[in-house]
Amino acid sequence: MSEQPARVLVVEDETAIADTLLYALRSEGYEASHCALGREALALLRAQEADVVVLDVGLPDLGGFEVCRQLRTFSQVPVIFLTARNDEFDRVLGLELGADDYVTKPFSPREMVARVRARLRRVPQQTQAAPVGEGGWKVHGAFAVDSEGLRIRYQDVLLDLTRYEYMLLAALLQRPGAILSRAQLMERGWDHASDSADRTIDTHVKTLRAKLRAAGALEDPIRTHRGLGYALEA
Repeated sequence: MSEQPARVLVVEDETAIADTLLYALRSEGYEASHCALGREALALLRAQEADVVVLDVGLPDLGGFEVCRQLRTFSQVPVIFLTARNDEFDRVLGLELGADDYVTKPFSPREMVARVRARLRRVPQQTQAAPVGEGGWKVHGAFAVDSEGLRIRYQDVLLDLTRYEYMLLAALLQRPGAILSRAQLMERGWDHASDSADRTIDTHVKTLRAKLRAAGALEDPIRTHRGLGYALEA
């Protein structure tokens, strides 16, 4: 039996751009579909998961940032933002809302296909929202998170975490498989940026790894991506 092709949803209101993307994706064997409105995209994704979403920021009904914010309440599908703006604030905002990549118009369809392929390689089978177990614990593979109680378990062992260790690990668990830069992790867990952000994050990752080993982790679930940041394999 042949493998099911990956499903890509293109959310773009400019017909010419959408048609170009759909052609490029289908030419590479992907099952690509299209809608032009944010509310329609959310309805489609609630009904059937995609493997990757290419999401335009400037949609006519709901903006792409709002679509991504609502999407993250029920799905962890990888999102690649597509925008005509090249402002650093917008890029940071998009990533903070849960996007995985950011492409500025004009762009090469070949580059977009390569980015889609990269997302599929990085986080296969990670598009479902984490199930909620007893007591409000959200399960992420071997991990379980109680966001109200600020607690994390690993293989049913409750981890003894400091505030910053908890915030760091919780941020990685929100985006399993995605690479988060040290700056992104600093913004998620610290009240203010530090001049020594790299060293601060690296130190807390080191203590987290030690506590995971003590809890029975035979392999390190926190992956270092040199020059980029960290990712967690849940």
